[in-house]
Order: sequence, then C-alpha cells, then structure tokens
Amino acid sequence: MKEIITTDFEKEVLQAGKVVLDFYSNECPPCEALAPKFESLAELYGEDIKFLKVFRQQNRDLAERLGVYSSPTLIFFDKGHEVGIRLTGGIKRSEIMFNLNSMLPAEKADAIKSRIKPYTTPYDVAIIGSGPGGLTAGLYLCQARVNTVLIDTGLPGGYVSLTHQISNYPGFIDPQPGYMLSHNMSEQTKKCGSVFKVAVDVTRVDLQKKEIIIDEYETLQARKIIIATGTSPNYLNIPGESEFKGKGLSYCATCDAKYYADKEVIVIGGGNSAVEEAEFITKFATRVTMVHQFEKFQANKQAQEKLLANPRVEVLFRHEPRSFERRGDKMVVAVENLQDHTTRELVTDGIFIFVGMKPNIDLFGGMLELDQWGYLKTDEDMRTNLPDVYAVGDVRSKKYRQITTAIADGTIAAINITRELDN
Repeated sequence: MKEIITTDFEKEVLQAGKVVLDFYSNECPPCEALAPKFESLAELYGEDIKFLKVFRQQNRDLAERLGVYSSPTLIFFDKGHEVGIRLTGGIKRSEIMFNLNSMLPAEKADAIKSRIKPYTTPYDVAIIGSGPGGLTAGLYLCQARVNTVLIDTGLPGGYVSLTHQISNYPGFIDPQPGYMLSHNMSEQTKKCGSVFKVAVDVTRVDLQKKEIIIDEYETLQARKIIIATGTSPNYLNIPGESEFKGKGLSYCATCDAKYYADKEVIVIGGGNSAVEEAEFITKFATRVTMVHQFEKFQANKQAQEKLLANPRVEVLFRHEPRSFERRGDKMVVAVENLQDHTTRELVTDGIFIFVGMKPNIDLFGGMLELDQWGYLKTDEDMRTNLPDVYAVGDVRSKKYRQITTAIADGTIAAINITRELDN
C-alpha cells in the first residue's frame, strides 16, 4: 500500500491500471474502522489492484476536484476511469470486496476468495452493539481488565449519534450534539482497551456456543455475550413508503434536514423524537407541519412548549397518513381526519417519519424470551433466559428507554459479569 499526494495522482491513478484510492482524515472514527479492512484486502488483492491512500486534509484540491466531501471515501479506477460504486462513511468489508471482484475476471476473484482463511479469536466478553449501553459495558469491563470486543454492523454510538442535540444528559449545562456525545463515549471505551469490530457484516450468531461470525471468515469466541443492539425506526407500511424511502421520505433529521433549507416539510409522529427532531428541522425549513394521530403530543412538556411556540410550526392533531406520492419535485401525503374520516392531500418538499422504534433482534433466532412487544426479557442483573447471555439498553424489556437507562443497564451487566468471571 502506498500514500500519494495531489501531484502523484496523474501517474499513480490516471495512467495506471486497476486502482482503489482511499481519502482519509485524522481524528476520523470511520477512517479508523476502515483501515484494518483496507490493509487486509490490500494483502489479498494487491497483486492485481493497486491500493493507494490520500490524506484528504492536505490534498483538498484533489478531493474537491473528485467530489470528495467526507472521510473516508473509496474510489475505484480502471485505466484512469472511475468504476464501481463509490463508498463513504461506515464502509463494510463486503462492500469493498464487491467492487474489487467486479474489477477482476470471475475466476481470479474466486481464486482470491479461496485464499481467505477463517480463524477464531477468543475473548472473555463479546458485546453485540455499540450504543450507550454497549459502550458503557465495554468501559467497565476493560477497566476491570476483562478482554472485551464490541461488534456493530454500523459505527459506534447507535441512535444517539443521529440525534442533533441532547439536553438532559447529566454533567452538561448546555445541550450536546448527539454525534459528539457518542464519539466521546466510544473514544473513552476504545482508549481503555476494548477491541472494536465495527461496520462489519454479522454472518451468524450462536448464543449457545457463544460464537459470532463476522465478514464470513472471523469467528469471535466469548465466554459471555451482551446483546446491546438497540432499536430501529418503525415504518408506517402504507402505499408509497418503500418506494420513496430516501427519495423524499426520511427517518433521520440530523442526516437530511440540511437538504430542506428554505423549503417546507411534514413530520409524522408526536413522541419525543418527533417533537425534538421537528424543532431541529425548523433551523432549515421555512414551514414544518406536524401530523399526529392523537389529540396531544406524547413528548416531554418542555419540548412540546418550545415546538408549539415556534412560528414555523403547524400541527394537525387527530390525523393519520394513508399514502405517499411524488408529483414532479413535490411529495404528496394523503391524510385522514380521524374525527370525520375525510381525507385530504398535503403537498410538501419532504417528509420525516418518527413513529416509534422496534427492537433489533433478528440476529438471534427464536431462543430468547421476549415480552409482548418483542423486547428481550432480563432479570435485574440483565441476564436473559440463556446462560451467560445478557441484554442491555433499548433492546431490553423495560418501562423507560433513555441514554441514561441504557448506561445503567451496561453498568449493571458489566459489574455482574466481572464478578462471575472472577469466581
């Protein structure tokens, strides 16, 4: 693997054959997550494809010329022309391999894949999920010198990293950006010594054998497992939702609100997430229309009062969406008035959906005991019904789901596990 600068680009990339170019930055957690994958793939594919790195901050002209505005970004070239799918953010090994294999004859790609040797790495504890609960458990365990690995299909931080501001986390007078709070948590746990395997594909989880296979070839063997996989947004499952997801429909204000500067949007929902994210969206949009099925919001009173006092916000209580359409550059949502059952259309530039969450438990089959809503049942020490398997955070059955309750869960599980391993 070789690092180049702007003046090398013509010779090393445009005049070369098959090349993959990594634009990276300093103090960039996704770049750190990518680095070991990039290096290991360079060893596999390096005879056929040239692996190059570019330090983005010191080669801004080149980055801007190529339309690179985030780190890391992987660009694939063949004889000076960009090919494949450009990758950025939390890049998975499988995504890189898909591009690399598409640049080679099928028989060559198969031959390289056959050289990948499966192996097993032992740990005391494997934590599946790296939100606040998982990160806290990892912090306590590594401070107790328990050999711990955190595994996540995304990047550390969980849903917190997508929340624009957090105003009720103890110790901070002013609201904190969610991405910064989650970054500090993950860096603290990483500095302590926990191993991170993030932006990976989880191929299989065997809770009885305590094995997690990632990226199809590495088996993580643990004595105990903590499930901290959190939740994902619920979908409305109405006509047009799947077709226009990411094309006018969004589930993340932090990710997409900036695209609606000086435009109008609709927010569907009335809980804490809907109300707080709608307030954030008003920093960009000129008008936000809330659509909520009940006669009042379920969010905390302070957030409600702040939102309702905002002149950019209108609210339709006792209304539900029935379908989504796109007409030209506008989105159209049909909403039903739940009082008289009449339906009308609302025309807008974009739609944000915040209607609750569901537990991420698909990896675990049907062996774990669940409550009536599908969350994992535990005892007060965070043990599930399976021996040596714990659950913490929002994936666990409990009355309140907050960052602070997830952190408490992680603390309790880690202390109990440490004591059990010491005995």
